[in-house]
Amino acid sequence: MSSMSDRTPHGSLLMFGRHLLRVSMARQWSEGHSTSILCVGASLGPECLLASGSEGGEVTLWSQEGTIIGRLTLPGEEDSTSVVFSHAAPVQLYVSHGDAVSVLDPRNLKGPVEEFQGAGEEEINALALNETGSALAVADDSGAVRVLELPGGKVCRTLRRHTNICSSVAFRPHRPNNLISAGLDMQVMLWGLQKTRPLWTLNLQDVAEEEGDDQQRPGQLFNPPLVHCVSVASCGNILGCAAEDGRVHVMRIGSGSKLDQQGAVKAHSQGASQAHFVNFLSHPHWLLTGGNDCQVALWDLSKHPVVTPEEKAGVTATPRRKSKSKAKRKDQSQNKAKTPPKVEAEKEEVDDEEAACAQEVTEEKSGPKLCISHGDKVNWLCPVVLKGEPSVVVADQSSSLTVYPLSPL
Repeated sequence: MSSMSDRTPHGSLLMFGRHLLRVSMARQWSEGHSTSILCVGASLGPECLLASGSEGGEVTLWSQEGTIIGRLTLPGEEDSTSVVFSHAAPVQLYVSHGDAVSVLDPRNLKGPVEEFQGAGEEEINALALNETGSALAVADDSGAVRVLELPGGKVCRTLRRHTNICSSVAFRPHRPNNLISAGLDMQVMLWGLQKTRPLWTLNLQDVAEEEGDDQQRPGQLFNPPLVHCVSVASCGNILGCAAEDGRVHVMRIGSGSKLDQQGAVKAHSQGASQAHFVNFLSHPHWLLTGGNDCQVALWDLSKHPVVTPEEKAGVTATPRRKSKSKAKRKDQSQNKAKTPPKVEAEKEEVDDEEAACAQEVTEEKSGPKLCISHGDKVNWLCPVVLKGEPSVVVADQSSSLTVYPLSPL
């Protein structure tokens, strides 16, 4: 059963550098869902499969050609919010719905092979698997991050430092015991799973206030940097966080796992909902972003001063200051965000980092290498190689997926 259409979705436009092209090669994968698609995931290897989850607990499995391989609706019919294939065991697919995680076998998509009921304290927003397949991280609405041992799903750690919804989690490549979490409290945290306190915490609201950043792009309303998505480059040391202020906040982790530098890219005119590093292009620092401005963009961060410090010629890099002011901040209850503590190093965790402060650098001025006018708000991006062609799969407010090629790069 094929459900692939070659028609151009949303009248999309594609920009390579300064050249604007109409996307006649965009494809739409339809008929896999009846509700808005919320998440997409891809398995590794040449036999790559894709899975998508949507409202109402729907899960669909796709071939690289866009053919529907299987469909099911999970028990309870709660929204499928995250889908993750195991790196270590490609025949295992993890799907979050409500406060539960279902383990599915893509070869026989008739029902869950295993269920981790109550894996989250509240509704789960994101899942992450470490490279060895030994740990599953679960981020939920309570702000907690639970780490489940695999196999079995036993909770081995509960990490509680976020003061609002924890929206995204990611393990560091090559470091299966290091986890990054981010949330609507505007905080980004690095954890060592041996402990229940973060190695460091970065408050993006404090960063914005210290920079005195009150400039927005034309047509952009002021929004606080609530973090919706975090991604780690394959090198394991560069983070990208998509935030409600339209920026992608970029961080570099240095020796001793300390926060070395941070900066930002003004990526979208409205909230940035997605940021994913791409591991199959010419270097590990290509970043795909998507936002509520209906744009999808591909950025080359290889020369960004946070990523490559030696590229800082002509760029001001100043040590991060620890403000002594304890003045109360404006109420942000309308954004469900509370003001958390400032950037600090935990004495128990990183004794030698107490005096070390991250540096902040001005953002790179160059624009994206590719920009797609998608025509709908972006729910999820999935960079993937389909039949040998570098691509990005876009989920939006509709019940269909859109596939754009990245091959001209």
